[in-house]
Amino acid sequence: MERWRGKVAIVTGASSGIGAATVKALASAGMITFGLARRVERVEALKDELPEDARERLHALRCDVTKEEDILAAFREVEQRCGGVDVLINNAGVARSSVGVLDAKNTQELRDVIDTNLVGLALCSREAYQSMKKRSVDGHIVHINSILGHKVIPMNTLNVYPATKYGVTALTETMRHELRMAGTKIKVTSISPGLVRTEIIGDSGVLNDMPILEPEDIANGILYVLGTPPRVQVHELMIKPVGESLG
Repeated sequence: MERWRGKVAIVTGASSGIGAATVKALASAGMITFGLARRVERVEALKDELPEDARERLHALRCDVTKEEDILAAFREVEQRCGGVDVLINNAGVARSSVGVLDAKNTQELRDVIDTNLVGLALCSREAYQSMKKRSVDGHIVHINSILGHKVIPMNTLNVYPATKYGVTALTETMRHELRMAGTKIKVTSISPGLVRTEIIGDSGVLNDMPILEPEDIANGILYVLGTPPRVQVHELMIKPVGESLG
């Protein structure tokens, strides 16, 4: 991670779970880190969990990734304050597990998941790439995917979540080809966790006896892929808890 010290990272969905663990890990590793979230006060509160020297490197920006104007404003502010972005972690994600794909009157729930998990990810990646290209930066874009982006598990509470994660898998490959054909050395990586203890899964008692990852496990995976030499690109990193039977 030494080559990223003093460089700029943006993390979406930074108010809890994997996003919160990631902004703390990146700021502690020496990166100027912008945590984007709707609940911006929760990102600000994360400073209290950091060593004193890392607190000043964590900045909170209000951003709803389903709104293009929010994304544009956030990236514009990062550019004004720090010149641009070097690392993007596309972490923002939602699930609407109480509503099925074929349920009546579910349009808004479908749009919420697609606009957050897929469209927001694409727009943030676009803005990050334009920033890197403008400054001739060999940056890194990381998508937080899921094992559900590779295999659909037979459950009746998944809604379009797996479809969006399959889309992230496809978008990762599409971006890799675009970056290669553009002659850049910008990296793009998909990280696909198994079950992680986050707000998405809630407090279901069904999960109490299931193997589960902690958000910090995924943050450590992000540090690993970022820390690889410039010649190395990790295409896909799948992380499962020991003993997991899903996927």
